Amino acid sequence: MSTALMSTTTACPALFIAAPSSGQGKTTFTAALARALRNQDKVVRVFKTGPDYLDPQVLAQASGQPVDQLDLWMAGDAYCRQRFYEAAQTADMILVEGAMGLFDGEPSSADLAARFGLPMVVVMDVKGMAQTAGALLAGLAGFRDDIRIVGLIANSCGSERHRELIETTLPRDIPLLAAIARNPALSLPERHLGLVQADEIRDDLEARFEKGASVIEAENLPQTLLALPPVTFYAAPEIATAALPSLAGITIGVAKDAAFSFIYQANLDLLEQMGAKINFFSPLDDSALPSCDALWLPGGYPEIHADKLAANTTMHAAIRQLFADDKPILAECGGLLYCLETLTDYDETTHTMLGLLPGQGAMRGRRGCQGMQTAELLEGPVRGHAHHRSMAVGTPEPIAHGRRQRHPAPGEAIFRERGLTATYLHLFFANNPAAIALLFSGKASPARQPIDSEDQTHAVK
Repeated sequence: MSTALMSTTTACPALFIAAPSSGQGKTTFTAALARALRNQDKVVRVFKTGPDYLDPQVLAQASGQPVDQLDLWMAGDAYCRQRFYEAAQTADMILVEGAMGLFDGEPSSADLAARFGLPMVVVMDVKGMAQTAGALLAGLAGFRDDIRIVGLIANSCGSERHRELIETTLPRDIPLLAAIARNPALSLPERHLGLVQADEIRDDLEARFEKGASVIEAENLPQTLLALPPVTFYAAPEIATAALPSLAGITIGVAKDAAFSFIYQANLDLLEQMGAKINFFSPLDDSALPSCDALWLPGGYPEIHADKLAANTTMHAAIRQLFADDKPILAECGGLLYCLETLTDYDETTHTMLGLLPGQGAMRGRRGCQGMQTAELLEGPVRGHAHHRSMAVGTPEPIAHGRRQRHPAPGEAIFRERGLTATYLHLFFANNPAAIALLFSGKASPARQPIDSEDQTHAVK
């Protein structure tokens, strides 16, 4: 590490919250801990590992602070380093919630924690086990020598005796920090792509946060964790001083409501840093578009609100006019479904959508597609991810496909019709600001011969 980089540092207590697998209670615990710290007038900054949209909504409400997603592949090392450095300037504590199991994925939660020297606690659902919890924890702690586990959170603990059985078998240098009793009132509601969106159940979440915080406070956990040695964070001058392309004078309309909410705060931040003005609007409730030069239709749950989206024909007309005027439009995942001719929901009811792009969308049960990919846009490659349980058929020839992170098969289709760019991929704008600026300014040529078009049925699954 260079001398220049070493001179720009800050320190702050920090904790990485990991688990042996998904479904152990990481988000519930992280939210409760954030709320407990907030209740003690501490500024707590929370980050989420990977491309998740729903957990950050919950964690932002619990902490009262914005929550950023961090992924070493999608965002890059320097981006993650700078986000940590900036957060540590004002935070009393930094929390990072992991994704899936500790060592799952490439890069994994362990990779992120190791890269930035973050001490880890393991949240483990101990229902149906006792001494085995100690064996599992020892295995996790010893699997790699570049991570440091500083404690166990025993979730769904049945009794004081259950706690004792677990505690007596833990490695000597890894204490049991808390045993959380089984309590459905603490768990967070879920639906088919994960947690229910925070804005839909704010009051219910508040009650769950406070109950969780009281449990954590009874274990004296905030004081224990605040006493951890501070972690030193380094600035990333290559990010902080980078010259960004300009979107000055361009206003971007961003769909944001219960149907369209899968929006990285980092994407909004970047657009504004490039000089763009953001005007939010609701395809569900508004009858007209705000003043805008370009449009972003992000992902979300259009299938849940398809009847209301279909009924808002004045909004259809406004967006169709923008499309006819060749204005730039980015439609991601749920936004793609909205741009098709029809969308069939889980009840097999078909609803009329915008019709900007030929094709029909339909939900398809529990089967889904997910994974990291690079969108090969006309404007340049932009990394992102896919996560959906729907399919689109009857679509036109794509101009390109996403390039998968670790598999040679073509990824998600990318469509270009007039100024519309539509794909199932969710883009992480900071990965290539120059490409994003070209896309929203409409400066790249829309004409291009289709590539990667082996699928002659044009079905996007």
